[in-house]
Amino acid sequence: MLQTLREKSSGLLGTVVLVILIVPLALFGIDQYLVQPGNNTVARVEAPPSWWSSAPSWWPASMLWQSEEITVDDFRTRFDQVRQQTREQQGDAFDPRVFEGQDNKRLVLQALIDQRVQQLAASGAGVVVGDEMVRKTIREIPAFHVDGEFNTERYQLALASQFPPQSPKQFQQTVRENLQQTLVPVALSGSNFVTGSELQRLVRLMGERRDVHMLFLPLPEQEVEAVGDAEVQAWYQSHIADFRAPETVTLEYVEVDASDVPAPPAADEAALRARYEAEKSRFATQEERLASHILIEVDADADQATQQAAQEKAAALAVQARAEGADFAALARESSDDIGSSDAGGDLGWVSRGMMVGPFEQALFAMTLNGDAAGVSDPVRTDFGWHVIQLREIKADDVESFEQVRDALVREQAELDRERAVNELMTRAVDQVYKNPNNLGGVATTTGLEVQTLGPVTRASNSGIMAHAAVKRVAFDEVRIQDGTISDPIEIGPGHHVLLRVAKHEPERARPLDEVRDDVVAAIQADRTQKAAKARAEALLARLGKGETLEAIAEAEGLPAPQPMPGVMRGMPLPDIAVNQAMFAAAPPKDDKPTPGMAELPGGNVVLFTIDAVEPGDIDTISEFERTTLEEQLRQVAGFEDVQAYTAALRKSMQVTVFEENL
Repeated sequence: MLQTLREKSSGLLGTVVLVILIVPLALFGIDQYLVQPGNNTVARVEAPPSWWSSAPSWWPASMLWQSEEITVDDFRTRFDQVRQQTREQQGDAFDPRVFEGQDNKRLVLQALIDQRVQQLAASGAGVVVGDEMVRKTIREIPAFHVDGEFNTERYQLALASQFPPQSPKQFQQTVRENLQQTLVPVALSGSNFVTGSELQRLVRLMGERRDVHMLFLPLPEQEVEAVGDAEVQAWYQSHIADFRAPETVTLEYVEVDASDVPAPPAADEAALRARYEAEKSRFATQEERLASHILIEVDADADQATQQAAQEKAAALAVQARAEGADFAALARESSDDIGSSDAGGDLGWVSRGMMVGPFEQALFAMTLNGDAAGVSDPVRTDFGWHVIQLREIKADDVESFEQVRDALVREQAELDRERAVNELMTRAVDQVYKNPNNLGGVATTTGLEVQTLGPVTRASNSGIMAHAAVKRVAFDEVRIQDGTISDPIEIGPGHHVLLRVAKHEPERARPLDEVRDDVVAAIQADRTQKAAKARAEALLARLGKGETLEAIAEAEGLPAPQPMPGVMRGMPLPDIAVNQAMFAAAPPKDDKPTPGMAELPGGNVVLFTIDAVEPGDIDTISEFERTTLEEQLRQVAGFEDVQAYTAALRKSMQVTVFEENL
């Protein structure tokens, strides 16, 4: 057989076959044929080369295309970040099950894809971000500031506390990539502007007022005509979602409320005094010193001559400040390099320990007053330069006596004793849950608390403990429903907890026709009534269109007189937002003839109205601040829309492949 293969492969046909096999093996590697790796990609974005924007995507031209992949790890990292942000925003209302929905995952993925599209476009356009821009951007991030200045320790701590943690090098690369990706969109958004005519047109629309008359048409009397079985069946089948029984749970729970815990006995006098002695520092006021200073600024790495000159200038100022009748504040205003205090005569206010840098603090708190006369220090060297310090006044430290703080200690001790009693009660309850996780009776026996029942309740219920989102989330948790175990303590208020278990669960279900027949008949009759009301309103509207007045129609139909409503503004829910929208959708009156219209209210009632007059908004009536704010909002909205359009256009020029099975 081997000899046959050798003979067959030595001819022209064999050579062609070998070439066909060698080319793909050389291009992609034989391991691609021998190894079949798992797909770790959630989405792939591919873009043609910048020098051949119309390059086809078919092989071999596809090898020229640039590619960016969003891996499972990339997606999970971003999804976890969004989850954390959403949880912080929603608090107890956050529902992990809703957040983990496929639609939400697609939204996060689409945002990631847009970023990769912008990244590829920036790379193709040759956008490069320099180191200086990266450093400047990082230094301007408020999260890394202490007292308005960039702080290295805060920077490193913030990076370490991120999820996941990042090293400075990783963060710099992230910032560089974000800048590269966003430079063009940010510039595009920032380049938008609003013309005066656009602003005026918007103000005319937003500030428009309309004078109207409204006539409420009552629902006609409900029909008593029988509803046939066939109609009932047809309505039930076409509205089956309206007749579903919602998911319900019946809850058993034990409530631990600090306000219900018996008041602890009065605090022992000896214990109060012992606590006072142990916490005496709490009742001490720290010594404070009222100070001013003159700063002669000099860099720490300045040459010796510059340092010497600064010191000599500071020494000369100290001599002037000690002279009889000297005005330290005037000297500070004239000579101090401290921008923050020079205009105030060098005043630093009351200074306590820990507020100033070490050498300054040591010098200030070593100074003494000569009677009531202020003292002036010799020049003091810090990293900022040379300081001349003036001590103006001293507030000595003081300690409040036990008698002064006794009432506060009594209240604090009572709160601590009550909190301790609640914690002990909670500990006994949790210990009992560990022993028997499916029976709240044991918890009740151990703690002396009552097992209460609530339900059946739905997800929309807000009665009792179901008014709290955290309780609602646990009550409909799949694990609690399946195994019936007692929950961890759920805090629903300060010192207020509940432990609950799902005693009974009824899943959402379709209610049979026999059970809801009366509801179906009522729905059919209500529908007939609403249709009759609408038909009557349309007939009356036609009469209005032929020139009959709203007042005449009201009189002819035996209805109350129409209600005048002058100056109705856009968005006012009078009597309902749907009516307002219909009013502002109607055309303005022409030739002094009111424009008729109608709108349906949620309950089926109909409102007839006429637009009698329209007064557009006037830009001259709004303040300059309102005008500037509105203009900025318009510019931001237009800029956002421009970026969306820009990104959408980029996506059309690229190929995006999504692997939803990896979401």
